[in-house]
Amino acid sequence: MSNVDSAATERVSAVYDDFGRRWAHGTSPLYEDWACGIARHPDLCARIAALPRRLQQPNLLFAASRWAGCALEPSESWIRWLRSAWDDVIAIATERSVQTNEPNRCATLLPVLSRLDGPVALLETGTAAGLCLFPDHYSVDYAAPSGPRRVDPHGGATSFALACEVDADASVPERMPDVVWRRGIDLDPIDATDDDAIAWLANLVWPGPDHDARVERLRGAAAIVGAAPPRIEPGDIIDLVTPVAAEAPREATLVIFHSAVLLYLDAEARRRFADTVMGLSARLDRPVLWLSNETAGTLPEIDARVPAGLAVDHRFVQTVDAVPVALAGQHGAVYETSAFRGA
Repeated sequence: MSNVDSAATERVSAVYDDFGRRWAHGTSPLYEDWACGIARHPDLCARIAALPRRLQQPNLLFAASRWAGCALEPSESWIRWLRSAWDDVIAIATERSVQTNEPNRCATLLPVLSRLDGPVALLETGTAAGLCLFPDHYSVDYAAPSGPRRVDPHGGATSFALACEVDADASVPERMPDVVWRRGIDLDPIDATDDDAIAWLANLVWPGPDHDARVERLRGAAAIVGAAPPRIEPGDIIDLVTPVAAEAPREATLVIFHSAVLLYLDAEARRRFADTVMGLSARLDRPVLWLSNETAGTLPEIDARVPAGLAVDHRFVQTVDAVPVALAGQHGAVYETSAFRGA
């Protein structure tokens, strides 16, 4: 690892420490232990720093380890195993990618989508298997201040339900949106009928009691989507968003949406994507709504509109046309608007 400088090693250590202490803490004790364990081993951080950036992600390294058959053991034992299985783990990581397709995020999209009048056209950028392109097809149990509320699809309740806690009764949808067109864009689309691909998505779900229900929801959503798979265009979201959006029916409200996608782009690419989407309405001569769930730090103009001191750990900042409207749990478990009411 002589070609890896100390700054690169320290950067990887900081990334893993932050992942453990800020993102996994309180939601996946095992991943918190693994990430913080990696951060304490300079030789492993140097190994990771020598990899292409895409392969340095904690999510990918951990999922590849599990796919290779590691035991879900404390970091001391797991790191010994990782050293011995390093080549196999990196080979898996090289062939696979992080495409966490969490259908429960639909519960945090519905408060906005359900209030749109008339038919809706959905275009998801970074869609993976398209599980979030069907927010109107899943039952949702909302825990509201006034008590539990259930919202079902027009065709009736599903065998599983999404779950979300909201801090305002007004956030609970009164109805499902009338979605008449769905399309996705992804560098590496996933076939919802491919058992191996869905097994990898399930493997990407973090271990821990907070996440156990996510695997059941993912498989249930994959069965629904697999019965009528959406069209997913393979390619770069910046290059394709305009031509694909141009195909949406003009009588429908076009919604461009994404969750946890822009963090995988560099700052320049994020800027290009944001400028492209914000200019779509003028280029297509039609109304376009941009609905985004991304982490703080993604775009500076959005960060500037988030109240100072607001805790955003384990939360996306949800924006509508680049205006923050809520905090949304990274896996859709909570939806909070209180900090933005009247802003």
